[in-house]
Amino acid sequence: MRLHVADHPLIAHKLTVLRDKSTPSATFRQLADELVTLLAYEATRDVATEPRDIETPVAPTTGTHLSSPRPVVVPILRAGLGMLEGMTRMLPTAEVGFLGMKRDHETLLVETYANRLPDDLSGRQCYVLDPMLATGHTLIAAIDYLLERGARDVTCLCLLAAPEGVTALEESIGDRADVTIVTAAVDKCLNKQAYIVPGLGDAGDRLYGIVD
Repeated sequence: MRLHVADHPLIAHKLTVLRDKSTPSATFRQLADELVTLLAYEATRDVATEPRDIETPVAPTTGTHLSSPRPVVVPILRAGLGMLEGMTRMLPTAEVGFLGMKRDHETLLVETYANRLPDDLSGRQCYVLDPMLATGHTLIAAIDYLLERGARDVTCLCLLAAPEGVTALEESIGDRADVTIVTAAVDKCLNKQAYIVPGLGDAGDRLYGIVD
């Protein structure tokens, strides 16, 4: 497994505003979208391409084109939806699948309640969107779900990560697949409620408000 922490002044600035508890939801959504676009630029450095012959207005040349099959972008509901537009802005030809997962706040176990994915992901590059890599349980379950369908190249985009989650993911994935984590920062630790510290709170609630 590879971990890539995107080190850029614009990323650091936007993340600081996201962390601020006084930032309203509308601003939080806009900045999250912008931050994901910057992370997506880093995450797609190894996207599969092939040469393509074209004619410019001046002369023929050989350029670069995204190869087939198309990548698959998989936001984890609900918070991952807030990252989808920023990712598809960079990969407009990608297909979009969905995974509905929720964590029991007492047991911290993950339950999958919905999915919309191809049955066969062999040969497909998969990009998983989840704002927070905290305990790692959700991303581990999501990656396992993709691997069961034949995926072997998975990149996870997270706004923030905790060292505990990174370690758990690395131990779980091992050498079963080519997995990369792209994040804006790795924070200090998790607290007793499994929130990232200093973190930014509950990303879903800050994106969309609290839903009982």
